[in-house]
Amino acid sequence: MINRTARAAMLIVLSVGLAACGSDVSPSPPSSPTPLATRPRPLQPGGTFGVTGSMSTPRGGATATLLADGRVLVVGGHNSENVLASAELFSPITDSFRGTGSMTMPRENHAASLLGDGRVLITGGGPSGDTNSAELYDPKTGTFTATAAMTTVRGQHAAVTLTDGRVLIVGGTDDNNDLASAELYDPARGTFTATGSMTVARNSPTVALLADGRVLVVGGLNGADPLASAETYDPTTGTFTRTGSMTAARESATATLLPDGKCLVAGGFDSRGDHATAEIYDPTTGKFTATGSMSTVRESHTATLLSNGRVLIAGGFDATQNIEISSADLYDPSSGTFTPTGSLTSGREASTATALHDGRVLVAGGDVGIDDIASAEIYQP
Repeated sequence: MINRTARAAMLIVLSVGLAACGSDVSPSPPSSPTPLATRPRPLQPGGTFGVTGSMSTPRGGATATLLADGRVLVVGGHNSENVLASAELFSPITDSFRGTGSMTMPRENHAASLLGDGRVLITGGGPSGDTNSAELYDPKTGTFTATAAMTTVRGQHAAVTLTDGRVLIVGGTDDNNDLASAELYDPARGTFTATGSMTVARNSPTVALLADGRVLVVGGLNGADPLASAETYDPTTGTFTRTGSMTAARESATATLLPDGKCLVAGGFDSRGDHATAEIYDPTTGKFTATGSMSTVRESHTATLLSNGRVLIAGGFDATQNIEISSADLYDPSSGTFTPTGSLTSGREASTATALHDGRVLVAGGDVGIDDIASAEIYQP
């Protein structure tokens, strides 16, 4: 996600151009995880958000990763004063956060990926500019350690764990240029190697791991221009291939793999403003088709697949109204429609949302105006 200042500058550039011419996929945890024990908790009505324990510090633009044991690792990001190196763990047993080891350096605009052995790979971003450094979090020791550097400096990139255990890193920016390049991290060797490049440079692309093992890459920014184009990465050949384009250009959108193997892409923004629209990508045909629209426009929102197959869309930002959004929608793949559900207790953008092993969804942190927040809440489906 681009920051608010950069977004404002981009919109000014777009507006001038238009006058002259007349908007954490998280990979699945390792197989057969050992779930945490559950404890009785106060009954929360279905379809509602409820306040839970707050983080130790406000965080916007952090990453959140579901660990194999059911805890959630929240890493880095920024608050109103600093870029953060600290991290913390959410326990669904106590519904509370506690501190854990800190990263080797502060990071925002980074990415986090769960590895097959339970560790978490943190890549890129940085405190005042982007870096090529990377590190690993070990939940057994609660510590971060440096690993090999990426092949290039990256921030605002995307990362996804492949079915063979490697991690694909795509696009982003090196602080000067948007990137078309991609690379692979091999956990067994602890090294990054270059792979095929995308067909177009993409800053802040949206990605989803498809059921057949390919990776769908959609939208993002190329310079000041949000993109409608999409492509797929095939790990067996190490190449990207153009696929059908979206019905609208989208940056700061979400992409969620549905139980039927199709992918829901929702919200985001283009030169005309924020979108309430959504579309479905069918990997068998390589085409996008429009589906129902959300109850409101959203960019920088979250999308979480629920255990019942529906998708929870929560929060985000409405640039037209210049407000963070508290409302939430549920997408039903069987009907292709969105319906409102309970609202967040606080409007927030650039927050994290994580589906817990017990079916609930943890929403943590985010931005509200120029401030970042430490609060968190739980959605009960």
